[in-house]
Amino acid sequence: MGYRIVVAGATGNVGREMLNILAEREFPADEIAVVASSRSQGLEVDFGETGRKLKVQNIENFDPVGWDMALFAIGSEATKIHAPRFAAAGCTVIDNSSLYRMDPDVPLIVPEVNPDAISGYTKKNIIANPNCSTAQLVVALKPLHDFAKILRVVVATYQSVSGAGKEGMDELFEQSRNIFVGDSAEAKKFTKQIAFNVIPHIDDFLDDGSTKEEWKMVVETKKILDPKIKLTATCVRVPVFVGHSEAVNIEFEREISAKKAQSILRESPGIMLVDKRENGGYVTPVECVGDYATFVSRVREDPTVDSGLSLWCVSDNLRKGAALNAVQIAELLGRRYLKKAA
Repeated sequence: MGYRIVVAGATGNVGREMLNILAEREFPADEIAVVASSRSQGLEVDFGETGRKLKVQNIENFDPVGWDMALFAIGSEATKIHAPRFAAAGCTVIDNSSLYRMDPDVPLIVPEVNPDAISGYTKKNIIANPNCSTAQLVVALKPLHDFAKILRVVVATYQSVSGAGKEGMDELFEQSRNIFVGDSAEAKKFTKQIAFNVIPHIDDFLDDGSTKEEWKMVVETKKILDPKIKLTATCVRVPVFVGHSEAVNIEFEREISAKKAQSILRESPGIMLVDKRENGGYVTPVECVGDYATFVSRVREDPTVDSGLSLWCVSDNLRKGAALNAVQIAELLGRRYLKKAA
């Protein structure tokens, strides 16, 4: 006997990717329902490459009683309405929005990093998925932290437009085309032109001059990995369709060589080390699209601190940064607690 699974937000980028990954990983689902807002009711979406079509239902009218898990990709406002309703009906919500991430009664999970924390899901019957830039970062940091204990992290992100949804991807495409033919490249979704440009601004500004995206990376890393880690981030939107990149500088409590770090990362779950010190011996966003792994390259020692490393980290933000992590949480939940497909 398998699970009854709901995918909420099935017509969006992340929702579609959730369906693709559920199909690819042959998740043990007896039944899958896809729900979205009333605007999408009646549309059909593909269940990966299985050939199956699933008809979208209106989430407002959907009865979650009898369903095991719901993978939410519908944004914070809709989640605020529907997640408690699903959870109260006995359907465990795995939420991709930012709404519950810092709720002390909701575990924030990256399965390769803090799987044991999932035990706290029973308090609200909700599990949070971290921000896309945080997810890949903590996968790379975790094995190094276990070996040498991280004191401080400085990270600069290079985040693709798919992190801003379909509107972000459309804007990059349209601006690029317009520039080539001499038309206007007016910014609508982003605060400035994104085509052939970079924008050091993601989400709202906070009083201290940082942005909410940068704040998320700080507080989520502390919650998932270690509250004692000091982290500062600069988050930048770049003209790449899919795939987030991060330049990461790490200061450790004790010495760790680049060679030892490479050895640790090579054997760590969820990580693919591609680190040849030659032309092309590293991974870029174009190459990570469609892959499950978090890729690490350019591992090197930082001579400006006693025990420091720098590295380059790349991942498909629609996958590990969102949909894949949610499906991995569902697998973990099923394996440890629900056990219907055991």
